[in-house]
Amino acid sequence: MSKPIRVLQVFAQMNRGGAETMIMNLYRNIDRSKIQFDFIVHTEDECDYDEEIKFLGGTIHRVPRYTGKNHFQYKKAWFDFFRFHPEYKIIHGHVRSTASIYLKVAQKHGLTTIAHSHSTSSGSGTSALAKNVLQYPIRYTADYLIACSKYAGEWLFGKNACKSDKFLVLNNAIDSKEFLFNGDTRIKKRKELNINNRFVVGHVGRFDSPKNHDLLIDIFKVVHDKNNNSLLLLVGDGELRNQIEKKVDGLGLNDSVIFTGVRSDISDLMQVMDVLVFPSLYEGLPVTLIEAQASGLPCIISDNISEEVKITELVKFISIDNNVNIWANEIAKYFNNSTRRNTYQDIAKARYDIELVASEYQNFYISCSKSK
Repeated sequence: MSKPIRVLQVFAQMNRGGAETMIMNLYRNIDRSKIQFDFIVHTEDECDYDEEIKFLGGTIHRVPRYTGKNHFQYKKAWFDFFRFHPEYKIIHGHVRSTASIYLKVAQKHGLTTIAHSHSTSSGSGTSALAKNVLQYPIRYTADYLIACSKYAGEWLFGKNACKSDKFLVLNNAIDSKEFLFNGDTRIKKRKELNINNRFVVGHVGRFDSPKNHDLLIDIFKVVHDKNNNSLLLLVGDGELRNQIEKKVDGLGLNDSVIFTGVRSDISDLMQVMDVLVFPSLYEGLPVTLIEAQASGLPCIISDNISEEVKITELVKFISIDNNVNIWANEIAKYFNNSTRRNTYQDIAKARYDIELVASEYQNFYISCSKSK
């Protein structure tokens, strides 16, 4: 029996972020007798998915984090890596800021190179400008360009590149059956969290600026003023968590906001929620919003998020420039409506179910292995 094709996945770290969760969904469902993932990360820290990666047969390699000042050391680390690891024929890059560096080195060692766009912005400030300069050559460097949505592809690679044969959109798929609404799970999890019959506004995401938690808290304050039985469930962690905790305290909302931290039971927590609110400044195509729709959960989201995320009628777009009352009034429509429906067929038809997408990725990787 022939050995599986080993694909090197490049990430900053393998914690529970959107892109990381997407690739782990894929890893769990791909035929690992044919395709095996290994990972190269830019951290020495132990990450959330490390143990599972090893359990599934993957190896984790490490390179230094790029600072700009260590440009030549960073480049040398990649040259050394490929010199000692000739077994890799395919590299799939999810770190876009330095992709034009490591993909070019990979090509010199004969690998097929893939760049993947998961976002639609680099943020703001000088670091964003530096990222934009660094990532511009990707469209010319990579053999293949993948994006989670057409919008994310055009933002990173440009419209012309996205018209070429080397560009493709591969959906951020989920195990939709895992997220099907279950009334018993809802009751059990609500008891566990001691929230019982409260109206629950939910959010799942890292505490960093693109997720716009600051606006989310302002919106929830108005919701809570309308209905003091409401509760905000914040799932995730990050560098801005402490700042948001202080804001919650300052608004006197401590008894009505739960910070869960990083969780592995996202599908169960979505059963608990009555509405998901996502006022992001920018996104690629959030896996969380696919998961929420799979669980039949109404989603009130920023119109900065790609329209491609709207698989069902559960999604409502609102501008983040609108007054918080507009957001709160939309949320208030669900105060007395907790009906959830099974959306599995919608998810599958839109090609977001993991079984189908895993097969598409598998065929793509096999074709890549034959291209050189």
